[in-house]
Amino acid sequence: MRRRDFITLLGGAATCWPLAARSQHNQVPVVGVLSSFPQGAPSLNALRAGLAEAGYREGENIAIEYRRGPPDSRRMRMLADDLVSRHVAVIVAAGGAFAAIIAAKAATSTIPIVFFYAGDPVADGLIGALNRPGGNLTGMTNLAADLQGKRLDLLHRMVPRANIIGFLSGTRNYLFYEEQTSSMRTAADALGLRLDIVECESDRDFESAFSTFDEHHVKALILGTFVLPNLNKVVDLAERHRIPVMYPFRGFAMNGGLVSYDADPLASYRQLGARYVGPILSGAKPADLPVQQPTKFDLVINLKTAKSLGLEVPEALLAIADQIIE
Repeated sequence: MRRRDFITLLGGAATCWPLAARSQHNQVPVVGVLSSFPQGAPSLNALRAGLAEAGYREGENIAIEYRRGPPDSRRMRMLADDLVSRHVAVIVAAGGAFAAIIAAKAATSTIPIVFFYAGDPVADGLIGALNRPGGNLTGMTNLAADLQGKRLDLLHRMVPRANIIGFLSGTRNYLFYEEQTSSMRTAADALGLRLDIVECESDRDFESAFSTFDEHHVKALILGTFVLPNLNKVVDLAERHRIPVMYPFRGFAMNGGLVSYDADPLASYRQLGARYVGPILSGAKPADLPVQQPTKFDLVINLKTAKSLGLEVPEALLAIADQIIE
């Protein structure tokens, strides 16, 4: 080999070696997030905080690939396939949960999938059992149907004279329809209350639903957890019809709704990062991580709205409220 060629080869090796070493150094595990949430959403910030608690920090020893789409099965499946093609270490199905979970489940049977689900993951065929999920899926469930009874009890304590309670629901083709309505009927029977269920196929049905509640002399109302746009219209209609409403998410109470009760989403997503995604990145198998329920729930009461409705909130409820808006 001629000296000039040798120097050229040596120089090329000196140039390539640091690049190769740097590339190898940058091969950190990648977490794929499949969600309808924007990248900077509070829930995803809580997920990152949970990962940091488990020792994984974005930009340091992990990378995160975000894929956001509407809760539409076809679009979600395309995004899930893209994450799988990038060989992510784990997929987090968050926000628009069922569509994201189903899409991820259909896309891979080997990459771990961590979910936060409002329904019953066993009854809905996602996992084998809560304590031993089996397969490649695990996560958390708030069993939303079970929360309806607690919401009804809290609303009844706030408006004890209301013996007819309305339930604004999605239609029968909504995933959790049977679970929620069955849970509501059972809770109403236990409290000796009459339940008046009105179904909505779109947000255009909200006004007629409130008119129906007026005709049926409904004195208090619970908003079910169903996926329709413009749910915030319910807050304005409740004010116009002067009817106390219990909401399923704190955002409603923060924006003028009377009261809300739900699992604390930020605490739940932090747990997803700390108890599930972090351990899986460290070698745990999703089949061995039991599906858990949230441990923190939020009761938010809007005293300003209560005053406008002429309601005096019992001291016992104020004492257990997590947040009071005055």
